[in-house]
Amino acid sequence: MPKKFIKRFLPDHQSIKDQKALKMFGTVLHDPNLWHLNRKSASGAFGIGLFFAWWPVPFQMWLSAALSIPLRVNLPLSVATVWITNPFTMPPMFYGAYMVGTWVMGSPQQDFEFQLSWSWVVQSVETIGPAFLVGCAVCSVFFGITGYLGLNALWRYSVAKAWKRRKKLRVTNTNDQR
Repeated sequence: MPKKFIKRFLPDHQSIKDQKALKMFGTVLHDPNLWHLNRKSASGAFGIGLFFAWWPVPFQMWLSAALSIPLRVNLPLSVATVWITNPFTMPPMFYGAYMVGTWVMGSPQQDFEFQLSWSWVVQSVETIGPAFLVGCAVCSVFFGITGYLGLNALWRYSVAKAWKRRKKLRVTNTNDQR
């Protein structure tokens, strides 16, 4: 069942409440709905986390937390899902977003070579920036919605499967007692 699987990887809610970066949210973090794990809260949190994972900004976790609180979805799952983008996954994800952006805009792909310098960043914003940002926006919406619907469907499937297994076990036990 997704609930048991997800709970294994989530940190304790008290350790998250104690994070200095989240102190700006104040007592709002004491809402029990932010820590409860059910189909609605997990699906929403996963969708929000995937949505912000595609944003090329350094404060994705704060954005994810800021949207999770008013929508009352699982805060730890939302913040943890953002970490799909990490130093290892960012290059292929963001290159894919650039490719999507060029496709959506109908612009030709430009050859570029990454350089770790401020001048390269400034030049890239002018050349590949628009296609990259459009691609990030498209991927953000697409994967956010897909993540929400996918986890929702997986959760429903696993609950239905568990119910069928219990029903079969109940019928087997009833037949054995006769």
